[in-house]
Amino acid sequence: MQTGKSRKQRVTNSRHAGHNGAQAKKATTELDVRIGVFRQPAMQTPVLVLNASYEPINICGARRALVLVLKGVARAEEQQGAVLHAQRMNVGMPSVIRLLEYRRIPHQTRALSRKNILLRDRNMCQYCSVILTASELTLDHVIPRSRGGLSTWENLVACCHDCNRRKGNQMLHELTEMKLQREPRPFSLHTSRHIMRMIGSADPSWRRYLYFESGDAAA
Repeated sequence: MQTGKSRKQRVTNSRHAGHNGAQAKKATTELDVRIGVFRQPAMQTPVLVLNASYEPINICGARRALVLVLKGVARAEEQQGAVLHAQRMNVGMPSVIRLLEYRRIPHQTRALSRKNILLRDRNMCQYCSVILTASELTLDHVIPRSRGGLSTWENLVACCHDCNRRKGNQMLHELTEMKLQREPRPFSLHTSRHIMRMIGSADPSWRRYLYFESGDAAA
């Protein structure tokens, strides 16, 4: 038989747990609001995302990384030094986060988009090799759309405005002075890893997860 004392203890424990949960929820909400008004550069810095197996799988912004940590989807493995303050909670800005549950990543993880074409081609014109900012580059259809070319990974390349005007709607075999620096291919895991290494080369906390070789570390 349940005594009055044990029933009273259960009610007290339940209220205490509910109170703690409410406090945690309130603190998290306050931190969410604080994220919304935080505009310092630390919120815009890239964060390396690891699978549960510690395999690097993506790069996201610090804001997105904080949301994943707050939701309990990921945990911070490395900190970048800045601290986000709320009334009841202080959270270090992550530099590397790890998903708590393993996610199977398909071979092709990037959507076909202007941003990803420029990432694949490393902001380099694929005809003259000049490196420019994203706003100074265009996309060129190797086989022009007017001649049946499709918008695919294999037919789109980063291109400067001068080369784009020079090429026009002509085929490459019709232009002796223009040629591709390399054959355009779909965004592969190798490409993704290479971009992670380029971005992470300036952040020592990324090195242990990106398997830098001695030559990379010294570069």
